[in-house]
Amino acid sequence: MQPANVVTLHYTLRDPEGRVIDSSSGGEPITYLEGAGQVIDGLDEALRGVAAGSRQRVSVPAARAYGAHDPSQVQRLPRAQIPFAGDINVGDRFQTDTDPHAPVVTVVAADEESVTLDANHPLAGMDLDFDVEVLAVREATSEELRHGHAHGRDGQAHCH
Repeated sequence: MQPANVVTLHYTLRDPEGRVIDSSSGGEPITYLEGAGQVIDGLDEALRGVAAGSRQRVSVPAARAYGAHDPSQVQRLPRAQIPFAGDINVGDRFQTDTDPHAPVVTVVAADEESVTLDANHPLAGMDLDFDVEVLAVREATSEELRHGHAHGRDGQAHCH
């Protein structure tokens, strides 16, 4: 296994127009293991080797974030195929099955006969800007490397 760091940071995520989409400010910072897929690739790569205490803006193109919007992931279905179609509104999101790994879809259109669902990530096709404050960087423990995730900011807490 290659050496990797555990990074703890606060972030503010903005869309291309500068609107805030998400932020950890005022809440708990995020802690992740580099290269483990816990943050989008473009952010992970841009922060490699950054020192604790640094602040920077990271621009991540859609291809290195949530990918391009894939039109094949948008499907129009008869309302009869949606178990709760009578109570569906544009913008609703739901999981397609009871399996916790089942896709999440967004309702993008609905009329009396049909519902159009989009299985793309809501940020697919969007370039993203992160304002990042790196709070801590430490070497990952051998246990974290084996498990493929950070065990908390100090490496002691184990998440299942």
